[in-house]
Amino acid sequence: MENKERILPKISIQKISSPSTKPDFNNLGFGKYFSDHMFLAYYNSKLGWHKSEITPRQNLSLDPASSVLHYGQAMFEGMKAFRKVNGEITLFRPEYNWQRMTDGAERLCLQAPPKELFIEGIKQLVKVDQDWVPHQDGASLYIRPTLIGTEGFLGVRPSNEYLFFVILSPVGSYYSEGLAPLKIWVETDYLRAAPGGLGHTKAAANYAGSLKAAQIAKQNGYSQVLWLDVDKKHIEEVGTMNVFFVFEDEIVTPMLDGTILGGGVRNSVIQLLKHQGHNVSERKISVEEILTKHKQGLLKECFGTGTAAIISPVGELNSKEWSLKINTNEVGPISQKLYTDLLAIQTGKSKDIFSWLDPI
Repeated sequence: MENKERILPKISIQKISSPSTKPDFNNLGFGKYFSDHMFLAYYNSKLGWHKSEITPRQNLSLDPASSVLHYGQAMFEGMKAFRKVNGEITLFRPEYNWQRMTDGAERLCLQAPPKELFIEGIKQLVKVDQDWVPHQDGASLYIRPTLIGTEGFLGVRPSNEYLFFVILSPVGSYYSEGLAPLKIWVETDYLRAAPGGLGHTKAAANYAGSLKAAQIAKQNGYSQVLWLDVDKKHIEEVGTMNVFFVFEDEIVTPMLDGTILGGGVRNSVIQLLKHQGHNVSERKISVEEILTKHKQGLLKECFGTGTAAIISPVGELNSKEWSLKINTNEVGPISQKLYTDLLAIQTGKSKDIFSWLDPI
């Protein structure tokens, strides 16, 4: 949707009167705790983006007929802020997340916030809650920008009113296994996305549709689900990550053909691997190819990439018909180096050669 409002509203700030007690930053888990404040920006078709504010974190007030509740007009992003070794706080690739939200909003008929509002709102919020950015190794401040339709009406059409809001959560490792290899279930009953659908957007509906398969997988001892295409022949992505396979002479990740969500860490890993001299391909990968390469001893590693987990080695892939272990269920050298190198850039331990960091 076209953004007609270019004069952006000034951000008002209302701080909490009594800051809450912070959790133990050495035992954060993921998504369990939230900072004291939130950012909100409001849009309607007459005024454009006309109000923005930072307030104490609180419940939202929505009309019970809001389009987000009845017609699913909702999407979100996942980002992180890191505290560098020199104490400076930076955002990791915020423009990538803004662009992905803008692209997804177009598909969902949502009104995306302008880049200046998106990034400045997040920066101001992180400044207000900077004490919530962990100092501990492996911990960071997770940022959840969210966009929803708020107009109250019944009738299938796009909303004329939108709310963009951001909440913050200090986090540790996404998976309880940490960097230990994950056990993944290859899903053949349920489908995540189909051509022409919402697979390439970070729509809330995508996650609602994936919950059942993920729930069953976890009940059976698996960390996540590996989704296949509509024909159940080609690999697409893991529920929370993009996926890479390390072959003898090639590192492959599924191409972005409209059914896969392109992740910022995926994009970063591709750049890192090419910089390190690896042969990287974005193409279709069939289940048959994976099984054949594994049988031939040519499948060396498998790992997932995502904002939440960064790099997650995969030690097992299992389906109803087959089971295979990868790299004797150990962390491979490429997975380990990628995790170390990427985290070193994010925390300022090594040079930001790709200009990914944006200081607040």
